[in-house]
Amino acid sequence: MMHTTLVSTQQLADHLKEWRIFDCRHDLMKHELGEQQYREGHIPGALFASMERDLSGPKTGKNGRHPLPHFDSFVRWLGTQGLRHSDQVVCYDAANGSSAARLWWMLRWAGHKTVAVLDGGIAKWVKEGRPVDAKAPRFEATSYPGKKSLPTLDASSLSASLASLHLVDARAPARWRGEQEPIDPVAGRIPGAKNRFNMDNVNADGTFKSPSQLKAEFEKVLQGRESVHYCGSGVAACHNLLAMEVAGVPGGKLYPGSWSEWIADPSRPREKS
Repeated sequence: MMHTTLVSTQQLADHLKEWRIFDCRHDLMKHELGEQQYREGHIPGALFASMERDLSGPKTGKNGRHPLPHFDSFVRWLGTQGLRHSDQVVCYDAANGSSAARLWWMLRWAGHKTVAVLDGGIAKWVKEGRPVDAKAPRFEATSYPGKKSLPTLDASSLSASLASLHLVDARAPARWRGEQEPIDPVAGRIPGAKNRFNMDNVNADGTFKSPSQLKAEFEKVLQGRESVHYCGSGVAACHNLLAMEVAGVPGGKLYPGSWSEWIADPSRPREKS
């Protein structure tokens, strides 16, 4: 059975020695924290996927805080991790899946269908008394057969089609309204964008809401239209795309550069409310 959205802690425990696992813990303010936590203890068999080093490309000052790596570079990285096209992959982070969803989306981008996020993350795993260890496993390198499988939009395409696109902003409502901006140098949003805070996808314990609840909530935002998703740097937007898949409402596209890229060119329009 293929798992393509979420897996439970019990499902992972049942297949711990069969599935490939990636620890995606990341802190926006303390970039080294996730890897430090990984070294202190992780789900057995997990490799660490660094948001800054592995899941992002070089920054130019114009392409956002977490630009996608070059596709071929990412595929080579998958090979160095010993990934095979047939592997069931499980990505996890501290709890809510926001960082893990980035790797989930990127693997799908590379044509890997059997990838899911651990519902509730390592927080739920540990709370249930399941094992952790500090061993860094080793896997024999492969030649991963990546094939670009998901469309994205760049800033130029977005600018050219801005009036016709249905944009969805995954940031907190105060950031979407332009009332505050704790990370990027400019507050506001891309004109016309609707707001779907990605943390509204999960319950208080970090597990995802039910598919039916997510579907009802997303239908209000999507209004039956195809959507383009962004956030501050292209990470939280992947969480919304995952939640849409959980809800059975697929089809959203990602603008990877997101707000941090958009504002790098002062000629691009912005709005507040």
